[in-house]
This record gives sequence, C-alpha cells and structure tokens, in this order.
Amino acid sequence: MFDSATYTKRRQLLRKNVKSGIIIFPGNEESPMNYNANMYAFRQDSTFLYYFGIDQANLIGVIDCDENKDYLFGDDFTVEDIVWMGPQKSIKEKAVMAGVKNSKPLSALQEIVDAAIAGSRAVHYLPQYRWNNILMISTLLGIKHEFVKRYCSVKLLESVVAQRSVKSSEELKEIEYALDIAYEMHTYAMRVSRPGMYEREIAGAIEGIALSIGKGVSFPVIFSINGQTLHNHYHDNKLKDGDLVVNDSGAQSLLYYASDITRSFPAGKKFTQRQKEIYSIVLKSQMEAIKMIKPGVRFKDVHLHAAKVITTGLRELGLMKGSVNEAVNAGAHALFFPHGLGHMLGLDVHDMEGLGENFVGYSKEVKRSDQFGLAYLRLARPLQPGFVFTVEPGIYFIPELIDKWKAEKKHTKFINYEKVERYKNFGGIRIEDNIVVDKRGHRVLGKPIPKTIDDVEALR
Repeated sequence: MFDSATYTKRRQLLRKNVKSGIIIFPGNEESPMNYNANMYAFRQDSTFLYYFGIDQANLIGVIDCDENKDYLFGDDFTVEDIVWMGPQKSIKEKAVMAGVKNSKPLSALQEIVDAAIAGSRAVHYLPQYRWNNILMISTLLGIKHEFVKRYCSVKLLESVVAQRSVKSSEELKEIEYALDIAYEMHTYAMRVSRPGMYEREIAGAIEGIALSIGKGVSFPVIFSINGQTLHNHYHDNKLKDGDLVVNDSGAQSLLYYASDITRSFPAGKKFTQRQKEIYSIVLKSQMEAIKMIKPGVRFKDVHLHAAKVITTGLRELGLMKGSVNEAVNAGAHALFFPHGLGHMLGLDVHDMEGLGENFVGYSKEVKRSDQFGLAYLRLARPLQPGFVFTVEPGIYFIPELIDKWKAEKKHTKFINYEKVERYKNFGGIRIEDNIVVDKRGHRVLGKPIPKTIDDVEALR
C-alpha cells in the first residue's frame, strides 16, 4: 500500500467533488474456478484499491460526504478461517492502514444505507462488472438487479474518472516498475524464441517472470505466430523459420499498476524482406504518433495521423491506392489497421474500462465514431498532463476480413485486392509503448525494449 495519507487525500478530493450523500465502493470477492475451495487468484477491484488500498476479499468502503467520515466494512477472520488461511490483521487495523477511522462488520452496512435513504440523501455507486456486487447493490437499495446499472451515479463516475486519469508521481513509479518487469518479459522472449519451440513454452515463461517479480500479468499473454488475430490467446502452435511472432504482454506491479507492451519479431534470426517492409511502416507510424503527443492534442487526431502514415506506406507497396486523406476518411485503411491506436493505462490495463469507455476516452465535445476501425478507438479526447496510455499501431492481413470486403467490392477505389491476396498468409505486426503526457510534451515510460529492425535482429 501507499502511505495512508495518499488514500485520505484521494477520498477528500472525491468527497469535495461529489459534495453530498454517501458513496459505496464494493471490493471484490473470491471467485471459484470449478468449486468453492479452488479459487482463481484474487484481484481486488481497482477503484477500491485506488481509494482504500487494501488487498483483501469481502470488503466494502463507504465515504460519507455530509458527515466527513469514511468507513471500512468487513468481517474479522474466525479461528476456522485462520486454520486454513493463517492469522490476519483485524478490520480495524486494516482500516487504519488506509487512513480510515471507522470500521464495522459487513452486517452493519445495511443500517448505514437505510439511514441515508430515510434522510433523503443520495447513495452513489459506480457501474459494477461482477454479478455478486450487482446483487449486493440491488439488495442494499431495494431495486431490481436489472436496474442497478441504470441508477449508478453519473456525478460519481465523472469525478472518479477525472481523478484517476491524472497519475501522480508515486503512481508513475509503480507503472515504471511494471514496465521493468515487461522489459524482462519481452527481452527474454526475443532472446529465447526459436523455430521448433511451441508458443506456450515462451508464453508460460514470461508469465512466470511477471509472477516472480510482481503480481503477475496485467492481462492474459498474447504470444502468437497468428498475429492477425488481435487478441489471440491460443499458444499451441509450433514456431518455424519464416513465422512472425507478436508478443503483446505486460505485468502488474506489487501494487497492481499495469504495463502493456507489444513487440513483433521473426521466429528465426532475421526478418524476411516482406516482413521488413511492413514492419518499417508500423514503426514509422508509431514514432510519428508519439512525436505528436502533448497537452491539448486530441488523441483521435494522433490515431488518424498514424492511419495516414500506414496508408502512405501501403500505397508505396502497391497494396493501397488513391488519395491517402480520402482513403483514411472513408475508413479503407481499417482493412489493415482495424483497431484504435491506444487506451488509458493505470490500475487497469485498459484503465477504468469497467466504468464505461465513453466516460474515460471521450467527452461531450469528442463523440465515438460508428465507422469500422475508428469505432474501436478507446481514447479520443484531448490529452492532459498526467495521462498515461498506450500507442500501438499495427498492420494485419486477416483473410476472412479481406475475403468479405473483396466480395462486397468495398473501397476498391483505395485497395488493390489483387496484390493484397498475396499477403493473406502474412499474419500481423503490432508495436506498442506506454507514454505519459507532461507539461513539456510527453515521455516514453520504461527502459527501451528493442524495436528497430537492427536492434531486434541483434537480440535474436
């Protein structure tokens, strides 16, 4: 945990912004894999961690805006619990660690909520992503579970997003720590991978690195020779010379802050000429996108510039044609670059996505597009100092998407389908780094992980 003063200040700022009522922050419960005594690794809710910091199941935090009080609700371990899990600090002792003076058993929460409702005070809560917490809110407030999302507090949601979006210096240190782990994961994969190995041998090893230094991976490892599948978690392919590997993986720090890095490299020692050509386009688009980053710049504009760099490069190879600007405006580039350029990063690898992507990445002025590809952009709004996010352009040759668009004669003005057919077995390339916006512009976080062709081949 951070010092208790950190959590106290965070709650004070939130209380000031929300102004009145009580705020309920459910922590997470244990989740069984296949029966109740065999659990998935516990992961605390990120917003609970942000305001209370305690990494334990079955806790609920409450902020009383009117009475200027904070509460931690939870039950102390019984002797039977201690037999299996060992001795634990009391709930009161854990509350002190978070700067909370009031602690109560879980059974006392209903009384607090009922008193607030009886006094015509607002009860604020955030959107919930786990059914047990949805049902808990439903029971506390006496509303049907299907209405829980509808009645969540927009005021609270906007206040939490504004606060969590700007990372403090101590948060940046945690993200840098997670990036130190990612450095070890990615350089290991580049050094060790070779034809004849199975993907799972490397995927398992880098997950082990994340577990040995931090709190494990920040999302399931993507390590695949089929990089054209954007979120490919299948690891049973055997690497062979000529394959191209996409390694999209990151780690959690000891306080659960995330890193998210992607590198693409040849399964053999060298890129083929065709791989070099496509790789160079992706790298150029990423470097140019990063150069644009500074306060006030809309990330949507950064995304569109990266798309134009990709379109220009593909046009030079004869895969695309016509006006670059017209092609990007029409969305023709999305055949090859069908996802957004990046997303916010913090306690969640897609930071605060559980609260609603439009609240996190968009604003009243910047609305989400419904165009294929651009619609998947998770962050579009103007950048502010303290924002941390990914920059991850890619080029992919997805046979099913190529066949669909070709059959529909889609964007034939901009796409040379005859030549694209020759690339259908290419796979994909993605390059990703983590960036923080500062007052002067930006900073690429973490130790440099090889990404130029020469540096990648040297490590291979």
